Amino acid sequence: MPQKKQRTRAKRAATKDRVLQARIPTQLDDQLRGRAEQLGLSVSTVVRNVLLNTFDLVEDVVSDSARLGMTLCAPGSQPAVGSSADASPGPAVIAWQEATLNLNGVCEQCNTLLPRGERAAIGLPVQARPVLLCLACLAALSAGTPEPGKVPSE
Repeated sequence: MPQKKQRTRAKRAATKDRVLQARIPTQLDDQLRGRAEQLGLSVSTVVRNVLLNTFDLVEDVVSDSARLGMTLCAPGSQPAVGSSADASPGPAVIAWQEATLNLNGVCEQCNTLLPRGERAAIGLPVQARPVLLCLACLAALSAGTPEPGKVPSE
């Protein structure tokens, strides 16, 4: 019978989650309870999700930061428009395009972390002379037809 008890305990230990206790400030407790209520989840579920996602987010940010650092330090790389090497107060952006992020990012203005999968706006930088298309030319380009007003080259 003792072997059966040990097997039962081992099976139970393998299938059950562990309990973690921590002391937290009242303000954080209020925040967690408020968020759980907003989401219609238990506080335990919110804490579990925060802990699980935090490690992934930190790993992604560290990885993306390392990749960015290597890119900026690569031989022949030039600072982007609006970087600290530029005297202008910020990047010159001609347009903004909303997109779903494929990599983690950081807001240029307020430094908010933008996790992968979140919607954000991408600034299209102004070059020496921006290349612009009217909507008719863009539609023609998308359709594979010659640009309006131009004779197709033979």
